[in-house]
Amino acid sequence: MGKKVGVILSGCGVYDGSEIHEAVLTMLALDRRGAEMVLCAPDMAQMHVVNHLTGEVAGDEERNVLVESARIARGEIRDLATVKADELDALILPGGFGAAKNLCDFAVKGADCSVHPEVARLVREVHAQGKPVAAVCIAPALIAKVLGSEAPELTIGTDEATAGALEAMGARHVACPVKEFVVDRERKLVSTPAYMLGQRISEVAEGIDRTVEALLDLA
Repeated sequence: MGKKVGVILSGCGVYDGSEIHEAVLTMLALDRRGAEMVLCAPDMAQMHVVNHLTGEVAGDEERNVLVESARIARGEIRDLATVKADELDALILPGGFGAAKNLCDFAVKGADCSVHPEVARLVREVHAQGKPVAAVCIAPALIAKVLGSEAPELTIGTDEATAGALEAMGARHVACPVKEFVVDRERKLVSTPAYMLGQRISEVAEGIDRTVEALLDLA
């Protein structure tokens, strides 16, 4: 029986939701290893909607994170509030601005951010049960906020300002190239830069694939 892995999505689209390449590559890596995925997202309004053609905020539009995430999940998705750590072997959070705008408000408040209560709950529950958690791209910022008191080792790549914000929340940042990943074995945390550094989908795929393999090895 394959491992059961929760995947927290944050919408659909890099500028206001889940980074679609990262989400799909995560799902592909899990599926290739026989893992069972529990795709989930919070039932909430997005911070805002961005026109992905122009990059401009569409001020007259409103979208729901769970509904938008269902696009990536092909409709097979659960409200995050119904997902419990007891049913999971591991947890992973793809990146995209939605991770920093919807799952938390790091994009606006930096180190002073707060995390959506259901997201924080599930991360804490999974971690407290000694199960591994992985975070991709900007999502390690969320982990730093939730678990910062434990001084976790995390990476967002090499951006000094973002790394400094993670350290301000208590994390120990480790510089990492796009095709690699960082493992905090003591705390069972895995992170990879993905599109924080990546210029090509192939190199992002390599880093995510290795991250998923490390996550499942810890589960």
